[in-house]
Amino acid sequence: MNTTEAKRILETALICAQQPMPVRDLRVLFNDSLGADTIKTLLEELQQEWTGRGVELVCVATGWRFQSRPEMREYLDRLHPEKPPRYSRATLETLAIIAYRQPVTRGDMEDIRGVTISSLIIKQLEDRGWIEVIGHREAPGRPALYATTKHFLDDLGLASLDQLPLMESPAQAGGMLDMLAELPAEEGASPGLPLEEAAAESAETSAEGGSASGDAEPFALSGNPT
Repeated sequence: MNTTEAKRILETALICAQQPMPVRDLRVLFNDSLGADTIKTLLEELQQEWTGRGVELVCVATGWRFQSRPEMREYLDRLHPEKPPRYSRATLETLAIIAYRQPVTRGDMEDIRGVTISSLIIKQLEDRGWIEVIGHREAPGRPALYATTKHFLDDLGLASLDQLPLMESPAQAGGMLDMLAELPAEEGASPGLPLEEAAAESAETSAEGGSASGDAEPFALSGNPT
């Protein structure tokens, strides 16, 4: 099999796939006759061949996939003008803390945010598949340690935590929240909190000197992802 034919097979498989495909799965296309390094080289060549098009081939945490380029979004949105539901600011702040400080306990998150974090927020992020418990801290009560998942990286279009933007100031934290805010709530699920939880969030924001509309200053979160 020549290189052109091999790339055509890879291209077809990736375009038809509904999820990112790791190299080990792509090798199955060739009955393992092509090694992992050869597959990666072919994929990199495909990346170059798709340069300048509206679709790009990228490597994310769980494998390779084709996706639309960011600059195409405003046009694609016209096909579906209704805006998908988004997550609350409290949820996004909690997710950002976990992403940059992992592994962290719920108590760690509350210390950083300066407010109590509802268990519903944690459950919401777990149900979405963005965070998971990876262990327990050896402390009284053995609190759960939370970390982000590969699914979280896939949804952000990243291959690893090292690709998260650096944050060294509250302003940069706000940029990270903007990035996370682009993540829609899971289809069929309500991103909004129950009324009592929404009221609690409003009270939290007011206590921090901001407003419930999301105009409050971003929380301070320094450091790099681990």
